[in-house]
Amino acid sequence: MSSTRTLIRGGLVITAADETHADVLIEDGRIAALAAHGTAAADAWTADRTIDATGKYVIPGGVDAHTHMELPFGGTFASDTFETGTRAAAWGGTTTIVDFAVQTVGKALREGLDAWYAKADGVCAIDYAFHMILSDVNESTLKEMDLLVEEGITSFKLFMAYPGVFYSDDGQILRAMQRSSANGGLIMMHAENGIAIDVLVEQALARGETDPRHHGEVRKVLLEAEAAHRAIQLARVAGAPLYVVHVSAEEAVAELAAARDKGLNVFGETCPQYLFLSTDDLAEPDFEGAKYVCSTPLRPREHQAALWRGLRTNDLQVVSTDHCPFCFSGQKELGRGDFSKIPNGLPGVENRMDLLHQAVLDGHLTRRRWIETACATPARMFGLYPKKGTIAPGADADVVIYDPHAEQTLSAATHHMNVDYSAYEGKRVTGQVETVLSRGEVVIDRREFTGRAGHGVYTPRSTCQYLS
Repeated sequence: MSSTRTLIRGGLVITAADETHADVLIEDGRIAALAAHGTAAADAWTADRTIDATGKYVIPGGVDAHTHMELPFGGTFASDTFETGTRAAAWGGTTTIVDFAVQTVGKALREGLDAWYAKADGVCAIDYAFHMILSDVNESTLKEMDLLVEEGITSFKLFMAYPGVFYSDDGQILRAMQRSSANGGLIMMHAENGIAIDVLVEQALARGETDPRHHGEVRKVLLEAEAAHRAIQLARVAGAPLYVVHVSAEEAVAELAAARDKGLNVFGETCPQYLFLSTDDLAEPDFEGAKYVCSTPLRPREHQAALWRGLRTNDLQVVSTDHCPFCFSGQKELGRGDFSKIPNGLPGVENRMDLLHQAVLDGHLTRRRWIETACATPARMFGLYPKKGTIAPGADADVVIYDPHAEQTLSAATHHMNVDYSAYEGKRVTGQVETVLSRGEVVIDRREFTGRAGHGVYTPRSTCQYLS
């Protein structure tokens, strides 16, 4: 096969570590070399294709470590397939997703994993990997965890929420943590006290409080903080690392910060919806608030400052989307008259990189921290670095040419996610993805999709790279 070379000239290359005006040479799907723009070395390079990035940023493709394509939930399915969801991700400058394979209670992990391999096989526009959701911790599934780690499925999600669906009790959680402590896996935790929340849901509905805003009111901040605290203590007992997903509240950040101050391997993720949206959105009239129902729920706006601070101080390390879209029409509407029946989840895989760039302009993050939280850290956290998450010789050529000056208005009319509303409808942001390469192949070419279903490949992962 003949070698193909692509040259990206004149851009500002931004990684988690530094910013340099450099030209990037890509050969056979990988970064071959970088050289300072205008130097003899760079000027001597030739290529089959040259991309002019003058005045633009050249950044690593985003790594979204928390998505749910085609997830069965509440009697329906997330509206994005692996094909539509990964295409939308590419449009938004994300070139790798880590999705969640689901174990059905009473069935083997392997069965759930194989079902997800089958869903994604041959249809993804970008590269993908899997975490495993444990719904049923027992002797045989604990043994299976060891085999999955060897296979490159190195993280396992447990739920302290959703009794009767995904819920694990403290004993099951402890056993899974002990196993991960031995096999090198990372436990990811949905930290909300689901047993207590169910009581509050029942009481709210009995009082006739059925609107979407009550979803946020019953899933109390204290029950997120309590569950985070409990998860941390169980992880300490097990001697295991812990990654808390979709942290939404100041009190939960404080629990993570306290654990990290003790030197524990405790990590936290938040999502754009908690940084940019609030209970004001959940309270929208005429059932419009249903569009914003997700768990953990949106919080009062005053929690946002603590989340931004956590991202700056590294008490929170990752921004993922928890992309789990349900159409307003026919799906979110299942919960009219009963907020507890609204499918939980928001669309966002296409918006993350742009929203975080806006956060840079708003003074919340530096440019390098933007890349760190959206690309490099998720890649390291889940064993994909430096193949993914950076621009360096030998890395996969997952590269985004980003126009930091382009202005856009986020809208369902223009997004590419397979969902009939935008959680950020009408929000004006500055910065837009212009061109995207996935393993050296141009999948978005100056705001035109040139990729294809099946270009994306399954990517096994090593264990968490933050564990000594």
